[in-house]
Amino acid sequence: MQSPNLRRIIWLASYPKSGNTWVRTFLANYFLGRRKQIGINELRKFTLSETRQDFYDRAAGGTFRGQSFEEALALRTKVQRMVAMEKEGTHFVKTHSVIDRVENVALIDPEVTAAAIYIMRNPFDLVPSYSRHVGLSIDKTIEVIAERENLLASPSGIVDYLGRWDEHIASWIEAPGLPRHVMRYEDIHADTKRAFSTLFEFLRTPLNTANLKRTIEATRFENLQKQEERDGFIERPKQMKQFFHSGKAGGWRDALTDAQVAKIHNAFEPTLRKYYPEIADETASIAART
Repeated sequence: MQSPNLRRIIWLASYPKSGNTWVRTFLANYFLGRRKQIGINELRKFTLSETRQDFYDRAAGGTFRGQSFEEALALRTKVQRMVAMEKEGTHFVKTHSVIDRVENVALIDPEVTAAAIYIMRNPFDLVPSYSRHVGLSIDKTIEVIAERENLLASPSGIVDYLGRWDEHIASWIEAPGLPRHVMRYEDIHADTKRAFSTLFEFLRTPLNTANLKRTIEATRFENLQKQEERDGFIERPKQMKQFFHSGKAGGWRDALTDAQVAKIHNAFEPTLRKYYPEIADETASIAART
């Protein structure tokens, strides 16, 4: 009996706090929300996640409670294949994982991968947001995103393997043979219509202009904030007071000290020069005088 083709996953990949939820919400509302807006607490109707507790429970044959990252790693391939089989045809799946191998396990299984949408955000804006997300100081967060061993574990021991910010980007953008579309948070913010129109070209999806306009309005950051204020957000970590905090591009200029800017610049300068040259020149000047 021939095995089914499991290359069904279009990864929605990003480092945490880079706009993944915004893109997921947009896509959900564009494809499903023509009659009724899809709220932030309904995203599971549209996108899956490769770190969902119920998949690990099914893979473990009971409630999964990992005592070490090796226990979650041992189930990772099985979980991703279950996620691929959850829906017919290609479908979107959220991940924050780097593309790498750990103890000979592929963190992103190529056998279930059809394509990827990679969302990046400059590290200067990412750090204050990620700091609130994980409940660490700004200075500690800068150290964390420069560590190759950086990971996030849920209370039950399910692990997101993040690594360094720059190596995370390189792993997805330079992965051989991977059909991919890259989106910068800053570009989505500056021209949402153009950013998603280009994405639909990659997805080979005919563009409905009226639907695009409606979806842009429905998923404006201010509207997502209002939803969270009214209904809460089930994906908000307990230590965060607010998931949709500001969404600004360039807010780092008010949030970081010169010393913190210099530390980030020095840690990631080659990648900044490659993907954020307009910011790299500014932060190089700050680093030089600090």
